[in-house]
Amino acid sequence: MRGSVAPGPPSRDRRNPVAITRLPSAGFSITIRIAVPADASSIGRLTTCVGEAGAIVTALDVVDSDPNHVVVDLTCDTADAGHADQVVQALTELDGVDVRKVSDRTFLLHLGGKIEVTPKVALRNRDELSRAYTPGVARVCQAIAENPADARRLTIKRNTVAVVSDGSAVLGLGNLGPAASLPVMEGKAALFKRFGGVDAWPVVLDTQDTDEIVNIVRAIAPAYGGINLEDIAAPRCFEIEARLRDLLDIPVFHDDQHGTAICVLAALTNALRVVGKNLSDVRVVVSGAGAAGTAIMKLLLRQGVGDIVAYDRQGALHRGLTGLNPAWQWLAENTNRENYSGDLRGAVAGADVFIGVSAPNLLTGEDVATMAKDAIVFALANPDPEVDPREARKYAAVVATGRSDQPNQINNVLAFPGVFRGMLDAHAEEFTEEMAIAAARAIADVVGEDKINPTVIVPSVFDSRVAPAVAAAVRAAAQNPGATAPPAADSGPADLPEIAAASSATP
Repeated sequence: MRGSVAPGPPSRDRRNPVAITRLPSAGFSITIRIAVPADASSIGRLTTCVGEAGAIVTALDVVDSDPNHVVVDLTCDTADAGHADQVVQALTELDGVDVRKVSDRTFLLHLGGKIEVTPKVALRNRDELSRAYTPGVARVCQAIAENPADARRLTIKRNTVAVVSDGSAVLGLGNLGPAASLPVMEGKAALFKRFGGVDAWPVVLDTQDTDEIVNIVRAIAPAYGGINLEDIAAPRCFEIEARLRDLLDIPVFHDDQHGTAICVLAALTNALRVVGKNLSDVRVVVSGAGAAGTAIMKLLLRQGVGDIVAYDRQGALHRGLTGLNPAWQWLAENTNRENYSGDLRGAVAGADVFIGVSAPNLLTGEDVATMAKDAIVFALANPDPEVDPREARKYAAVVATGRSDQPNQINNVLAFPGVFRGMLDAHAEEFTEEMAIAAARAIADVVGEDKINPTVIVPSVFDSRVAPAVAAAVRAAAQNPGATAPPAADSGPADLPEIAAASSATP
């Protein structure tokens, strides 16, 4: 709830609408309660004003009226909090308009949290209580003590995942700490349930010590069928994942790496179908060689991509570049065939594919124009992409972002609910590269080759076919290792390490 509205800009010329650089989003949706005179033009003036201020009206509801006034709730998407204040200020300046209350719909949705625990048994009488709890539960405890594997069958372990974070890399916001990471982990748990039928619970840790995190997760693991690591900063996230994989007999999955890589491979598979190119023939530029970028590049290399140029703060990673961490050193040695050492704009010139998992506004439409014919652009920085998708679409054949208000949203929710559903159903003990490839293929195939086009390369996150298809593919890969083997070794570096055991890198 917004208690007050910050002062906005001075009165403006209605012929010159407010200029905004960010796109309006449901993430900054507000509802404004407004009283206006009861005449035929009043409501029209409100919607016109909001449009001129650069916002998008999504709803307008009459909540009260009398002979002289009408009270409405006007809901609109804005670009950010400052833009929301500009919209409210513009409405306040209209003659006869009384802005009574402004509500931030995102904060309203989070009041009290987004998930809860509900029992699966009714507990309506003493009989049910005696079987669900004491004395009957003692028999189940003894059975599990005699055969620990029965925990998967007789407890929540069979369908429960821990969503673990230390809050050190929350979204694109940085090191906010465990309490501030909780809304993200709650949301992740809600998505697990909604799309995969998986019971997930946030486990936010008040420590950023690698040894301590590993020990805590190892200690709580008996209650869970899988571990989803989330928003843990590189390079610690790589070590934490690798050590837990060695210690635990349940899958450990770092969604920032593997979920993103799966979704990118799925989207790129269909984008290449649209433009009629083969993965083995294309040159890909990846902006961002952190957790997500590293996993994307390793998965593409496993699938036989023609060439990749990795770009990060040090510039294009190339042989001869000094002072690199082990992951960047490996990328420098196993990508960038021509040893390009220039800037990002130079790297994309002539490239077939650009994949951004980095920072906003690094490229312009003119930069995209220098790419190869029928270029593919995945600008995935969120909420502001590496290049304005509206500008990119002027020159690229296929454009995707991470935004829900743009075509071709590449969102990890396409992957992780189904991946865990499949691993839990298979009683898998680890997450493997074969599972990643199988999941990517399943996501791509849900669209169908007869349905894909430049604006539809991935299914909707609400497509009910996605999670079951991914789960089935992952379950098959878990039960038949090697059935979804990657291309022959001569299509990529022979010494490529396992994708699920990436080495140290920086975000």
